[in-house]
Amino acid sequence: MTAADDATSRLLALMARLRDPEGGCPWDREQNFATIAPYTIEEAYEVADAIARADLAALKDELGDLLFQVVFHAQMAAEQGAFTYADVAEAVIAKMTRRHPHVFGTADIRTAEAQTRAWEEAKAQERATKPGHTSILADVPLALPALTRAEKLTRRASRVGFDWKTPAKVLDKLREEVSEFAQTIENSDDHAAREDEFGDILFVLANYARLYGIDPEKALRSTNDKFVRRFQFIEQQLEKEGVPLADAGLERMDLLWNEAKTALARKDG
Repeated sequence: MTAADDATSRLLALMARLRDPEGGCPWDREQNFATIAPYTIEEAYEVADAIARADLAALKDELGDLLFQVVFHAQMAAEQGAFTYADVAEAVIAKMTRRHPHVFGTADIRTAEAQTRAWEEAKAQERATKPGHTSILADVPLALPALTRAEKLTRRASRVGFDWKTPAKVLDKLREEVSEFAQTIENSDDHAAREDEFGDILFVLANYARLYGIDPEKALRSTNDKFVRRFQFIEQQLEKEGVPLADAGLERMDLLWNEAKTALARKDG
């Protein structure tokens, strides 16, 4: 038995013990797929955060936490007689083997771009064989961040020709949606209508980003981080001056914001 096999066996045994009806943990025993799902998503984000910080020690820990989520779901499924951890592993092995015919078969795929096309074709074929298949958009996960899901939905639709002919056309659409949103703000107090029009703006922006190879979620995260750095610069400067943040006033904070842009220009780009 390899070290990996031994560690996996002990992890599975630990999870089974935690869920044991007699001597397990009350909290773990009470959980179900729905209650654990938010933790699974959170752990995936923490993995991404460790990668963004280039913190390999943290990455090791976060990957362990994410693996524990997989084991948790598999244990609950096994208790229901649905599937086991081994079934999960076998399924992904079969899928990866099937989607890499140039590695495990005789297909001739020589570039990453060609592999991406082949991967998407394989996924399309798999979707077509699933029971109840009705739409090429059906399996774009609902739980994805909304901007990411918007980009994926438009990317999927574009593969069958439902796409803008030029980025300029998308920009025209964006102006149209901004105008409609402004009209809704001016002419109506209907919050749902305003929300709907604002959603249209975000959707078009995600589509526009896709055409330029920009990940909208990544771009917004980067801007969020930039905002935090600049605002913290304001806080630090005001602290040095002995001025409470709430008493500084917008004009002073705006001046410090511009100073932050200059001071942090090298980092922010």
